[in-house]
Amino acid sequence: MSTKLIGKTILSVDPGRDKCGVAALNIDGTVLYQRVVETAAMPGKISRLKREYEADILVIGNGTTSSEAQEHIKGECPELQIVEMDEYFTTQLARREYWKVKPPRGWRKLLPTSMQEPPEPVDDFVAVILARRYLEEHSKK
Repeated sequence: MSTKLIGKTILSVDPGRDKCGVAALNIDGTVLYQRVVETAAMPGKISRLKREYEADILVIGNGTTSSEAQEHIKGECPELQIVEMDEYFTTQLARREYWKVKPPRGWRKLLPTSMQEPPEPVDDFVAVILARRYLEEHSKK
């Protein structure tokens, strides 16, 4: 299905069983909102972000819980166009982005970040990566 960027922002979700990464980005890739939310709260959060940022497209990762998450989002925001994106390698990329934004401190600075696990979930960084993949793909068209 072809999608066309109409509004100035897009929403993105990295769906999961217990938690989801949620993001809102300008069409230039600037992050406006980025959080990890409980899966049960995600559809309501998407509805609020849709209104706040006047988004008409939602990008969602194609992982295991994607279909279920899409059903919940459609129930809350039936007019929102939903586009699946490949989640390949996003967790590894998200970990790298996490350490750029929140560099290790103390003795952890001595260890390469590639050998460390972030101390908090990176699902929100995955949502940003998915949205940027979508924007990059559609800026070429």
